[in-house]
Amino acid sequence: MLLEIIFEDADYIAINKPAGLLVHKTKLAKDEEPIFAMQLLRDQIGQWVYPLHRIDRPTSGVLLFSKSPEAAALLQPKFATTEIRKAYLTIVRGIPKEDHFLIDHPLKKELDGELQECKTEFWKLSETEIPFASTPRYPTSRYALLKAYPHTGRMHQIRRHLAHARHYIIGDSTHGENKQNRFFRETFGSYNLLLHAASLEFDHPITNEVVSIKAELPEHFKKIIEYLKLDYFN
Repeated sequence: MLLEIIFEDADYIAINKPAGLLVHKTKLAKDEEPIFAMQLLRDQIGQWVYPLHRIDRPTSGVLLFSKSPEAAALLQPKFATTEIRKAYLTIVRGIPKEDHFLIDHPLKKELDGELQECKTEFWKLSETEIPFASTPRYPTSRYALLKAYPHTGRMHQIRRHLAHARHYIIGDSTHGENKQNRFFRETFGSYNLLLHAASLEFDHPITNEVVSIKAELPEHFKKIIEYLKLDYFN
């Protein structure tokens, strides 16, 4: 697998991670021979790399690495702050009432630990209603394309916050709604989590320049946007 490199300088390198690819070796991987982004990128560029953050295995999009432990130490701590500006795109069940809203709802650490402060900001980019019944209760189905900006970095934060608001992300087998996931599989052949790390921006700790990285939507995401007739401008 050849990874798409979307940013590179002397200290850092970023890829557009495909959905389904693990960031690094983990006990959660149940594959007999799992493939890792860190290993693939190391072999591709012939240099050791250090992941600076995580994105879920089923999530696609911007994934940033450093090329040295020293560069990692300068930037990695900032991922726990708002100094790293991250934006995600997602398609959810239902249409939020507000065009711009904040979910401030504490979440348990690692899904089963102590509660931690957690905030995610959302913008409604587009909405749609299609003449298909995804549940027996209604003759039509409504969906929205959202941009999400996590102010904190908790495990599955965006997915869990949207589940709390009952705007389940399509394709989320852990925190989503089974009826919707089944409807998208059967109607559109969609088996993916529709969550994409679209952009990442930070102040370079060595050059002091603003680095802005964007990752194009994967084809499976674009097809659902087209099927649902959602408006999206990259």
